[in-house]
Order: sequence, then C-alpha cells, then structure tokens
Amino acid sequence: QVLLAESGGGLVQAGGSLRLSCAASGSIFSTNDMGWYRQAPGKQRELVAIITSSGSTNYADSVKGRFTISRDNDKNTVYLQMNSLKPEDTAVYYCCAGAYVTYRWSLSVNYWGQGTQVTVSS
Repeated sequence: QVLLAESGGGLVQAGGSLRLSCAASGSIFSTNDMGWYRQAPGKQRELVAIITSSGSTNYADSVKGRFTISRDNDKNTVYLQMNSLKPEDTAVYYCCAGAYVTYRWSLSVNYWGQGTQVTVSS
C-alpha cells in the first residue's frame, strides 16, 4: 500500500522550474505536518520545506525565495513549486509526513515517499 506517492521530478536546465506533487492517504494528510527532504549523491538528507496541518510554512535557507510548498486539503496533496533551479538542487526529493519540531529545523517523520529524481543541468 502506497501511502505517499510523489510525482513531477525530471530533468530541467538551470533557471527552470518544476513542480513536485505528493498524494497522501486521507488519514495521513489530515493528521500530519508535511514536508520535503532531498538527498544529493554523497550528501546527507536535508529538509527543504515544511507545511503544517494548519498551513504554516518554513524553508531551508538554501531554497527561500525560490521554492514554495503548498497543500490542497481537498485532494490530500502537497506540492513543491521549485523556481530558479540551480545545479546544486539536483537530488532525490522525498515527500514525508510527521511532526514539525519547531525548536530546530526538523520533521519527525512517520511516513516517507519513495522519492523522485530532480536533475538540474548547467
């Protein structure tokens, strides 16, 4: 049973845009904060963006002003709009659901998606 299903990754040139989508089961979506992590080759997984169940958002400094996270409660879907993409944004992006740890930049993850590859060429 797939609880979080990502889509929308691909290959794009630097400066371009992509939108990632993550469809979640209803019970997960309504009771969890949602976020996106990414992991580049040879690097640790890093948290990119969070949207709480109430709609508050927060971003890693590296993507502020370029990425926008949003959620559609009717469709049980969370989105990550990525603009002005850079080669350093190349990574596997993972949708996740859990609890936002507000005193530090972290999401206590209960559920992970399978990941979607984003590749930004220079």
